[in-house]
Amino acid sequence: MGREQWIAAASMGLFAVFAGEMISMYHYMLQASEEMDFSIVFEPDPKTLQFISIGAAPGSVMAAVSFILSRRYGSRRVGMLIVAGGAAMLAGMSYCYSILDSIHPIYMTTTDFSPPLYMLSPPLFMVVSVPVMIFGALLFRIRARRPRKDYL
Repeated sequence: MGREQWIAAASMGLFAVFAGEMISMYHYMLQASEEMDFSIVFEPDPKTLQFISIGAAPGSVMAAVSFILSRRYGSRRVGMLIVAGGAAMLAGMSYCYSILDSIHPIYMTTTDFSPPLYMLSPPLFMVVSVPVMIFGALLFRIRARRPRKDYL
């Protein structure tokens, strides 16, 4: 396997890790009850930024790099890996968006007039996953160029 295939596989893994991290954080906030000891403060916004910087941002960069490396000759395997990574992120973020209304109200922290970051991230990354899948699907259509014939 070439470099671009390994990079695309790492991108798919980072997208899946990001979705898993966000789902686990949302489940933690979902299971908060009145009997919990809230002396240990959990702030979801810094954790969301941490998960974005660990999973989604490097995964997006790696997907772009593998696309750029294989756009000349096209690769079904690289395209499939990029599409699978985008689909994993779309599925994870749609699940997080579906449980967003059930989160315990103690985590509703608004500093200024904007909603918390953990409420903005599922729709944002659902939108980001669509172009990732489109660029991965573009690699299915690209055919390898013919090499130039050297007549002399």
